[in-house]
Amino acid sequence: MKKFRMLFVILFVFSVFLTACNNSDESSGTDDSGEETSSKLEIFSWWTGAGEEDGLLALIELFEDKYPDIEVENAAVAGGAGTNAKAVLASRMQGNDPPSTFQVHGGEELNASWVAAGKMEPLNDLYEQEGWNDKFPQDLIDMVSVDGNIYSVPVNIHRSNVLWYNKKIFEENGLSAPTTFDEFFDVADQLKEKGITPLALGDKEPWTATHVFENILLAKLGPEDYGKLWTGELSFTDSKVVEAAEIFAKMLGYINDDHSSRNWQDASQLVANGEAAMNIMGDWAKGYFVNDLQLKVNEDFGYVPTPETDGYFMVVTDTFGLPKGVENPDDVKKFLSVLGSVEGQDAFNPLKGSIPARIDADKSKYDEYGQDAMADFSSSTLAPSLAHGSAAPEGFLTRVNQAINIFVTQLDVDQFIDSLETAAQDL
Repeated sequence: MKKFRMLFVILFVFSVFLTACNNSDESSGTDDSGEETSSKLEIFSWWTGAGEEDGLLALIELFEDKYPDIEVENAAVAGGAGTNAKAVLASRMQGNDPPSTFQVHGGEELNASWVAAGKMEPLNDLYEQEGWNDKFPQDLIDMVSVDGNIYSVPVNIHRSNVLWYNKKIFEENGLSAPTTFDEFFDVADQLKEKGITPLALGDKEPWTATHVFENILLAKLGPEDYGKLWTGELSFTDSKVVEAAEIFAKMLGYINDDHSSRNWQDASQLVANGEAAMNIMGDWAKGYFVNDLQLKVNEDFGYVPTPETDGYFMVVTDTFGLPKGVENPDDVKKFLSVLGSVEGQDAFNPLKGSIPARIDADKSKYDEYGQDAMADFSSSTLAPSLAHGSAAPEGFLTRVNQAINIFVTQLDVDQFIDSLETAAQDL
């Protein structure tokens, strides 16, 4: 009996030892052959709509062709034009459970949030390895850098300051696309007299109205003074800011009545359907017009810079970086190397409706709008977008969105300026 008990104990201890060894192999990422395996490459974004999802899938396909042994998880979160994804990301980052890499706008959305919190790894070595330091514009590299360290890789460039218009409406009414605010209001009056909604807005999500306002600010201040708003060098009580608010209030007199129940796609569709004549939106709208609505550039719709911003380029750039603490940093850098390559950017951007962040991409892969935008990007003065998180910290942007949401209904310029100036105390 004692011998049997002793044998049982020996067998039990041996089985525990085997289990521990197996668990150790699993946790360290080894397969049956004993070779190391990597965990999934989780790519986190809010790209779930047509065009943007197509671009992301094309980028993933290209990566999988180059690295078939790395398993990819498309962890896109739908809804809220990125707000839902950003909430999920914040929870995960704060819980030390970062995705392998994630979409983030270059500028303060990256720098004031994740870099300042010590959550990102610098990528200077990757830029050196890939020879990127002269392939991205220096102003763009500066947007994703802090104290000489580069923290993300731009995959695209979107332009915020675009006015889209229905070609048929303008041609039938003998109108030209406005380039100044005087021209805008002259055109808007003529359209309104004929029962046509001059300007489509969908501010169910308040960023769309902020988007309109930032373009008026850029027009009236110019890039230099516009930039001074975010550093505290220029007060929101400045006469030019007040003038911008007054123009914004006047412009809101020409929008669709149901603006608060529509999103940006709905507003764009009003222009596409001929129910409204114009829309101020970033050039992701072009992707929506072409990919979703099957419209043709410069046949069904036209485009010009928003009034008085010719020569300026309001930049929105989507970027991806390397969070601290991920299990597969080498795999992440492989993905970033594809994302930042000419091949990667030219696979993604024509489908997304954006243009490449690199200056040496293949222009022949882009349509007429894309080629025009690429030319303007290389020759214009760049300015970071407020509405899309590049110009100012997220807390300030939240308060601006709240102030604009009130302003759209009350049109009280003095109260609006006071709200902006109060919010700016936190900059």
